[in-house]
Amino acid sequence: MPRTLIITNDFPPRAGGIEAFVHEVALRLPDVVVYTSSPSGADAAADPHFDLRLPFPVVRDTAKVLLPSPRVVRRAASIARLEGCDSVLYGAAAPLGLAAGALAGSVGRQVALTHGHETGWALLPGAREALRRVGDTTDTVTYLGEYSRRRLARALSAPATGRMRRVAPGVDTDRFRPGAGGVGVRERYGLGDRPVVVCVSRLVARKGQDTLLRAWPRVLADVPGAALLVVGDGPRAARLRSAAAGTDSVVFTGPVAAAELPAHYDAGDVFAMPCRTRRGGLDVEGLGIVYLEASATGLPVVAGDSGGAPDAVLPGETGYVVDGSRPGPTARALIRLLRDPDRAARMGARGREWVEREWTWDRACARLTGLLTP
Repeated sequence: MPRTLIITNDFPPRAGGIEAFVHEVALRLPDVVVYTSSPSGADAAADPHFDLRLPFPVVRDTAKVLLPSPRVVRRAASIARLEGCDSVLYGAAAPLGLAAGALAGSVGRQVALTHGHETGWALLPGAREALRRVGDTTDTVTYLGEYSRRRLARALSAPATGRMRRVAPGVDTDRFRPGAGGVGVRERYGLGDRPVVVCVSRLVARKGQDTLLRAWPRVLADVPGAALLVVGDGPRAARLRSAAAGTDSVVFTGPVAAAELPAHYDAGDVFAMPCRTRRGGLDVEGLGIVYLEASATGLPVVAGDSGGAPDAVLPGETGYVVDGSRPGPTARALIRLLRDPDRAARMGARGREWVEREWTWDRACARLTGLLTP
């Protein structure tokens, strides 16, 4: 088995979807070393001993952001030589995958993971050419789903497009499951036995929490006892709290530790995150692991139609895909599910079955191991 050097800016204790993806991959690949940036003061203070608990070495650069500079390339080559690494995995193709050409003489196979932001790179002059260079100097550029494959292929050369392979994140169905602690979360926030719509995500414009709030009066008109549980934090928090002022049917949790997320999903009856594409396609959802985590927890999902988000839903079977830019479609989907608990339960059960079969970490890491092995 190869020993793999993972070069990444996205790694815990910093929170985020890419960070979780790279962390889970690192835990499951046979033999890895991680070279990553230093966490911010707040992240480091939250878990100062994180690296020490990991079953593999972590080399932290002094920089807060790793860029494919000559210094970073030299240090990566040195780590690979000292640790006996014969393959490299870039946690995100852009921008660190640009180091692949300079590292070609130091390691064997090189694989670049993509998420959502690289599809934005594919649209921009300069960035598009940089992404093409990543494709030409690595052995494989991965993609999350059909949407991201099509977008990335516009920037990559024909040979690089032919080498693309799908590697999507998995879900730990032992953690994300029905009965994961939702009763305690309901008690904590005074939700009782009310019908609950839960949204778990960073509070940023693309995720569509504002659309949920605009849809909420219509939902309450049809389901008067419903509650909306908004889980997470982010730059839009103050604006969203202001928009919900005056109603006791919307609860904001603030930041929640990763260990408590399964219980927060489990507190809901329906999951909703009506994401939408912004900035002419530059701000787009790559996949939306939250939909799969919700499905694993047995919830039907209401997903926005941004980017690759529909790849995480079987429409009409595990949930609904709606236009995330307008409140009406979101309200109608939520009312339909809240007023028909049997339908919601069937969709939730179908979603868990689908995730257990198609979205496992073992499956994702087996694909990666094959790509990293000569």
